[in-house]
Amino acid sequence: MTNLSRFLEARTNDYRLIRHKQQAHFGGIDILVNNAGRGRGGPIEEIPFETYQRMIAVNVIWVFVATQEAARHIKPSGRIIQIGSSVTRYAAFPTASLYTLTKGAISGFNRSLVRDSGAKRITITTVHTDPTDTDMNPADGRVAKIVGPGTTIGHYGQPTEIVSAVAFLAGAENVADGR
Repeated sequence: MTNLSRFLEARTNDYRLIRHKQQAHFGGIDILVNNAGRGRGGPIEEIPFETYQRMIAVNVIWVFVATQEAARHIKPSGRIIQIGSSVTRYAAFPTASLYTLTKGAISGFNRSLVRDSGAKRITITTVHTDPTDTDMNPADGRVAKIVGPGTTIGHYGQPTEIVSAVAFLAGAENVADGR
């Protein structure tokens, strides 16, 4: 078993344990919000394979596992909300190909997941964010100098803006079609 396989197995078991504890305490799942993200970049020819594997693990496989587990236990009319990225819709910035690959996978995954979940009345939504001011990607950091000028809203986003959008989409009165 590779180090990556051990990592994935451990994280999958961690998630299942968390879900079991949550279900025992609160009952079924109403809402899943997947905010997985690891950002590493560079020229494609220079990205180590281990970096690729880790980003696929965190940004794609982990999202799949969490979504799969939630889908097994989510209540009818539940919500699955994935945090995506605006880089999947627009030309990103230099050195973003690996990150764009992983976030593009989530975008495509959700477009098909809508069809799988519609009969169960589970709403699937992707929130495509612009760069957001976080510890991993501060608005005054190295990457901000590259991506800041190209943001669609003219400034780095704030986590509270994403929280507000997610809270709105999670509301029982709001039904989105996943587009």
